[in-house]
Amino acid sequence: MKYVIRVLLWLVVILVITATAIYVYFSPERHSDPVAYEATQITLDTGEIVGYQNSFGVSVWQGIPYAQPPIGELRWKAPRQAEHWQGTKEALAIGPDCASQTGQTAIDNNHFTGVEDCLYLNVFAPKGAKNLPVMYWIHGGANNSGSSGNPIYDGSQLAEKFDVVVVSINYRLTLFGWLSHPALRATAEIPDDASSNFGTLDQILGLQWVQRNITKFGGDSTKVTIFGESAGGWNVMALMASPLAKGLFHGAIVQSGGLDLEPIEVAENHRDEGGHQHSSREFISQLLMEDGMAADAGSAKILQDGMTETALAGYLRGKTTEEVLQAFRSETGGKVYGNLDLIGDGVTLPKAIASEELFSNADDYNVVPVMMGTNRDEMKLFLSFSPDHVDKFLGIPIGIKDTERYEAFSKHSSDLWKVRAVDRLATVMREAQGESVFAYRFDADDLRDFGFLDLKELIGAAHAFEVPYVFGNFTSSMSKVIHPKSSREARDALSRSMMSYWAAFAHYGKPGKGYYGKQIEWAAWENGVDEDRLMVFDTELDRGIRMSSERLYLQGLKQVFFEEKNFADQEEHCRAYQMLFTGAAFVQAELDGLGGVGCAEYDL
Repeated sequence: MKYVIRVLLWLVVILVITATAIYVYFSPERHSDPVAYEATQITLDTGEIVGYQNSFGVSVWQGIPYAQPPIGELRWKAPRQAEHWQGTKEALAIGPDCASQTGQTAIDNNHFTGVEDCLYLNVFAPKGAKNLPVMYWIHGGANNSGSSGNPIYDGSQLAEKFDVVVVSINYRLTLFGWLSHPALRATAEIPDDASSNFGTLDQILGLQWVQRNITKFGGDSTKVTIFGESAGGWNVMALMASPLAKGLFHGAIVQSGGLDLEPIEVAENHRDEGGHQHSSREFISQLLMEDGMAADAGSAKILQDGMTETALAGYLRGKTTEEVLQAFRSETGGKVYGNLDLIGDGVTLPKAIASEELFSNADDYNVVPVMMGTNRDEMKLFLSFSPDHVDKFLGIPIGIKDTERYEAFSKHSSDLWKVRAVDRLATVMREAQGESVFAYRFDADDLRDFGFLDLKELIGAAHAFEVPYVFGNFTSSMSKVIHPKSSREARDALSRSMMSYWAAFAHYGKPGKGYYGKQIEWAAWENGVDEDRLMVFDTELDRGIRMSSERLYLQGLKQVFFEEKNFADQEEHCRAYQMLFTGAAFVQAELDGLGGVGCAEYDL
């Protein structure tokens, strides 16, 4: 009966969401096509473009090609600078999304979106811009999906209110962006072609484009701040680590990021030789089986190992976009989820090394002022769609099965994310580069309570929920539903403060008291005991914006985990340990003694 009531109430909510979405979709402003504005006509190093002016009075240029299409012989090669064009190109529409998976990719249900010709960028500049700092946005999406065209990433409000020029880019996704194989290196035409990180090279070429052209938009090429969220945050850290990106940016903001570099052997080898299930050789074996050239994985392995590097490179570049994505899928036939790993290729990125070691020596990375942070409830975004944790109707969560268990999974995972992405890195970087490291946590969770489902419990301050606050964009129909009217004034005030800090960092190399000097002072990270080191972002409906001395340690998190009583049973406790504490954090003796009885009886 409880489930039926939830379903009926959720049907009412769906009707409200649908009505709101229809209103937003058919609003005149949404469907008004941009019109070229003569004052935005400028000459780039590749030709003339003209943009438009939007309702904020911001000049906008969209869909500017910054590279040649990475197709044909340029697939899995370093991007080449865009070619010159004749006449004036109208930059009025977002460029196409990059090819990626969008759900199941089984043979009878092959879904994908985007195209390979996708290396375009967008620029937002306030009226009369001149020598303004540049904020270079790298979108998230696990390097498997996402687009600079997401309306949330519209840089108009940042530009208009805080005197910055915002650039957002597309970059190659999924294995079009990250693939490592000897055949690709053997057919390299220039040194950078020998990379395994083509999506990272796209981001670097975009930064080079900024250096050559941004003054035409009123930007200052000597004040470029790169910022990104989730995979975009990982990519920001990768650019800090890349010798090829040296001198191309002057500040970095990492939102829910981190960095792990995958050894090239793991990225390339067959699974029985130390590779993983999505290694290049496993992917090629799948292609050969899809083509009917091999009956099984064993024969596919023999076939590809016998092919010359030239033949294999030609085979890979001859496949269609659909065929590539069809072969790149999970073992169950579905989309590959999770971050696509950045590869320690020794070309674009250093050979695989622990991130703490890499960023502990200022000689080993591109030292710039850095802001880094996570959201308090990162993992709730993912848990909220897990059938193991929530009841769902039409694929939408309508209730939490066990609130205490749900909170336990969220807290352990989210705190561990903070340790790895913020506390540990901030600690070593503070030693390496001094007082130019700043850290935050996003806590805002003033969401709607439907009665049968409290979004504060379900979602809270989840992964990616800080992004609209950074850009000031809450215009989507979903935003109108999840934020009750009673909280919107406080929400918008927090957003203005966050935008002010982000802009101040771009202007001055530190967030300080915000761009207008009216915010609480954001102090640098300190490694001492009981010192303010972390900025906490929350609305005035809760505890407000404040500095905190909080610092998390791996061993402290483990101790809390060992004492956790809200897992379903001992086996789940064991599996959770194995899932959370990987690599150097895994200690066999801890697993053997977990809960006093250990985990030996379970097949983990």
